[in-house]
This record gives sequence, structure tokens and C-alpha cells, in this order.
Amino acid sequence: MKLVVVSAGLSSPSATRLLADRLTAATLEHARAEAEVVEVRELATEIAQHLVTGFPPARLAAALDAVAAADGLIAVTPVFAGSYSGLFKSFFDLIDKDALTGKPVLIGATGGTARHSLVTEHAMRPLFAHLRALVVPTAVYAASEDWGEDGLAARIARAGGELARFMAPGGQGTGPAGAPDTDTAAAIAPRSLTGAITSVDPDGGFDVVPFARKLAALRVE
Repeated sequence: MKLVVVSAGLSSPSATRLLADRLTAATLEHARAEAEVVEVRELATEIAQHLVTGFPPARLAAALDAVAAADGLIAVTPVFAGSYSGLFKSFFDLIDKDALTGKPVLIGATGGTARHSLVTEHAMRPLFAHLRALVVPTAVYAASEDWGEDGLAARIARAGGELARFMAPGGQGTGPAGAPDTDTAAAIAPRSLTGAITSVDPDGGFDVVPFARKLAALRVE
């Protein structure tokens, strides 16, 4: 299997790359995979050229192809103005619209304060949902004061285990013995804009009930 790690840190070394490396190590504890790191900072000029000309230079094209071919993806960004960085967004703007469909993705972010801890939920998760990726339930945000704390280490370990589970062949939504993991599967399943997921069947499918039907049932009651 192939695990691709996209790190959008702007310095070297960076807290963003450190978080990306720890998430990678946590994932590889549970999955036999080859890891490849894409440092977006090193592709900044190529990204700008592609946005202007519509043609990716060879190094950028190789990075985009690696993301598209990955069995799992880790994406980590520093926080800028309460959201992901512009460089991070520019890179994923260049990904083919179908490249991440159904691909398990672990998202992470770093910042100077815990006040930005919801960036993974209000910015990153919607971005990857738009790209139709399967974002694992546990996202990891690391503020400056979090490094060295047990809470961060526990979140990293949990997130890495979730990504490894969904990368495994036939492992999307399955537990250790191959039984459906309904809690995790329901947590990352694509949400319908017109219905609500109410159950997960043994074959891994989802029962979606239209909101109109649910409202009608409530009125009857």
C-alpha cells in the first residue's frame, strides 16, 4: 500500500512537518505501507506556474499523481487567519476532481493557540468532503502548548489507527475480525444533502431516510 503525506509547513524544520511525521508513524504502526512525503513549500513556484499556465511542471505533476494513486492520505497545514494556508489550498485546487473520491484521509493542523482548534472541522473537513474523500473521524490539531502532552499523543495514535484501518484492503468500516465497525463507518460516510443516515447494514451499506419522510413521521406522532 502507498501512504502519501502532504505537509504545508513554510519553514524547515516546522511544527507542521513534525505533526505530519508523527501521524505517519502512528499510521505505519498499524499498516504495512510505503510512505511518501510531499512538501508543498518546495512546490510553491510550480504551483503558481500551473495556476497561471494550466500546465504542471514535472515535479508538481509527480506530486499530484502520487496523491491520486495513494491508498491513504495525510494532509497537514499550518493555520493562517483562522483557516488552512493559501499554499495548502492552492495545491489541492490542482488535484483532479475525482482523484480523492473514496480515498481515506487524515487531516491535521498546527497553530500558535488552541483558539484555532476547530479549523480542522470548519475548514479542512468540508474541503475534503467536497472532494468526496473519506475523512477519518479523528482530526488532530496541535497548538504550541500541546507538544509533549499526553492528550496530543493519544489523539495522534487514535487517528493513525483509524487511517490504517480504512487503508487496509476491504477494511473500510471493518473491525479487527472483519466485522462491520458501524460507529466509524457512520462517522465518515458521505452525508446526503436530502436525507439522514439512520443505520449501517452488515454489508457496509447505509440506510438513508429522506428528511421529508422523517418530518412527516414526526407530525404523525
